Amino acid sequence: MSGTTALGESTLQQVMSELAALEDPRAREVNEKHGDDHGVNLGKLRAVAKRLKTQQELARELWATDDTAAKLLALLICRPKAFTREELDGMLRESRTPKVHDWLVNYVVKKSAHAEALREAWFADPDPVIASAGWALTTERVVKSPEGLDLGGLLDTIEAGMKEAPERLQWAMNHCLAQIGIEHPDFRARALSIGERLEVLKDYPTPPNCTSPFAPIWINEMVRRKQS
Repeated sequence: MSGTTALGESTLQQVMSELAALEDPRAREVNEKHGDDHGVNLGKLRAVAKRLKTQQELARELWATDDTAAKLLALLICRPKAFTREELDGMLRESRTPKVHDWLVNYVVKKSAHAEALREAWFADPDPVIASAGWALTTERVVKSPEGLDLGGLLDTIEAGMKEAPERLQWAMNHCLAQIGIEHPDFRARALSIGERLEVLKDYPTPPNCTSPFAPIWINEMVRRKQS
C-alpha cells in the first residue's frame, strides 16, 4: 500500500502521537494473548476513526508505518473501493497480526469489486494464512450468494484437510463447514457428520452464554434459533 499524502506530514505525526498516548499496558496484555502487538483499546481506536472520518491518503500513510494500531486505524478510515486488486493482495501479505488480517478481509476486501477474484486466488494459496482469507470470503458467499459454489466439493476439501490444517486456516474452514450446515439444509446432515467425525474444536473452552465453535453444536444451535 503506497502513495503520497496531500494532507501534510504533520497530520500523520499528530495521529501517531494520539495513538501513542492511547497506549495502555493492560490493553496490550490482552491483545498480545490473541497475537496482536498493540496496546490501544479498540473502542478508543474506533472513536478516533469516527472523528477522522474517511481519509484515503491518511489511511495509506498510516498503513505504511507498519504499526499495528496504525494499520487498524487505516482500515477504519480508508475507502475500500479505492484499492486495486494488487494492492489488496499485497496488504494481506503484509498483515502480520490476526486482527489486522481479519479487519482487512471483513472491512475492506468484502466491500471491494475485487473480492471474488481475490477469493479464488487466496483460496488456493499455499500459505495457510493467505488461504484462510480465501476461506473467509468463501464463507461469505456460502451465506449471501452461494450460486455457482460447489458446496459438496467444499465439504470434500474440509473433510480431507481441516483436521490437520494450521490453526487460522482450520478456524476458517470450520466456519465454512458450520455455515454450510446452517444455511443449506440439503448439506446439513453431511456437515454435521463431518464435524462429529473430525471433532475439530470439540473441547474448545466456551464462555457461558456463548455458542461453542464445535461445528455440530454451532449448526444445531443456529438452526434452532432460525426455527424458533
